[in-house]
Amino acid sequence: MTAFLTIIIVIFIAVAIWQMVKIFDLAQVGASNDQIATDKDNKINGYLMMGFLVFIYAITIASFWYLGDLPLMSNSASEHGPQLDNLMIISMVIIFIVQTFTQFLLHYFAYKYKGEKGRKALFYADNNTLEAIWTFIPVIVLAGLIIYGLFTWTSIMNIDESEDPLVVELYAQQFNWKARYAGDDNVLGMANVRLIDNDRANILGLDESDPNAQDDVITTELHLPVGRPVLFKMRSQDVLHSAYMPHFRAQMNCVPGMITQFGFTPTVTTADMRKNPDIIEKVENINAIRTKNRKEIEAKGTQEVIYEFDYLLLCNKICGKSHYNMQMKIIVETQEEYDAWIKEQKTFKNSLTNN
Repeated sequence: MTAFLTIIIVIFIAVAIWQMVKIFDLAQVGASNDQIATDKDNKINGYLMMGFLVFIYAITIASFWYLGDLPLMSNSASEHGPQLDNLMIISMVIIFIVQTFTQFLLHYFAYKYKGEKGRKALFYADNNTLEAIWTFIPVIVLAGLIIYGLFTWTSIMNIDESEDPLVVELYAQQFNWKARYAGDDNVLGMANVRLIDNDRANILGLDESDPNAQDDVITTELHLPVGRPVLFKMRSQDVLHSAYMPHFRAQMNCVPGMITQFGFTPTVTTADMRKNPDIIEKVENINAIRTKNRKEIEAKGTQEVIYEFDYLLLCNKICGKSHYNMQMKIIVETQEEYDAWIKEQKTFKNSLTNN
C-alpha cells in the first residue's frame, strides 16, 4: 500500500510539473498560433469533462460505500443518538443531491457549449428569476436544517435535574483522563487546580475541607449504568481538550479555568454492543489485520494483542504530541454491576488517609 501511494504521489507531482511547464510556455510573449485551441481540442476537453463527471460520481459512491462507515449510524448507544444520526443522514442526503445536480450541470454545460468556430456565446447579463431561485432555495433549506439542529441540540442539552442524573466529572490533562464520581450524596466537591497535591494523592485538586468532596471517587476507568441519565462536568488542567464519546454521540470541549457539561442516557451495555453484527465484523477485521502483521509484531519483541470492543472516551482536540493516545475505556453495565463496582473503589477521604 505504501509503494502504491508513493507511485500515485510521484505521478501527481509529474502531472503538476507538466502543467506548470505548459502554463509557462503559454505565458511567453510571441507564442505561436499553434498553441491556440482548435475545435478538435475543445471536443476532446468536452469529452474529458464528461469522463471526469463519471469519475466524480464513482469516487463519491465508493467513498460512501467503503470508507463512509455507514454501519456506525446504527450503532448509537445513547438515548439522543438516533436524533443526531437522523440529522446527519438528512444533511448528507441533501448534500449528495445538490452535489450530483450541480456537478452534472457544470460538466454537461462544459461539454454541450464547448468552443466551435463561428459560434457566438449566448449569455444573460441579468436574470432576476434565476437569481431568486438560487438564492431562496438554499436559504430555505439551510434555515430548515439549522432550526432542526437547534431543536435537536436543545433537547439534548436541557438535562432534567429532577431525574436525579448520575454526576460524574471528566478531568482532562496531557495526556490522560480521570473520572470523579460524586459519591453517595451525588454532589461533587469543590476543586481547583491550585489545590493539587500529589504527595497527599490529591491529584485533581479537591478541597479537602469540603464535606461533599469526602465521598468522591476518582478512577481511571469510566463505568456507567445503562438506562440512567448521566451528567458530566468537565475540566481541563492544562490546555484545551475535547471529551469525545463517538458511540454516545457526545462531545464537549474541556476548557482550562471553567466547567463545561454534557449529559446523556446510555442505552446499550458493553456486553450487548459486542454482540452487534457490525461490531463483530469490525472486530474480526481488526484482528485479521493484526494476525497478518504477526511477524512484524514478533520481530519487535512484543506480544500480539487480541482486540476486543470497548466504548472509548477520546480527546478530539490536538492537545500535544501524545494526543493520539489520550483515551479512557468506558464500560456500560447494569445498575447492579455498577453498584458492585463503585463499592470497591476508594473514596477521596480514604485515599488521603492511606497516604
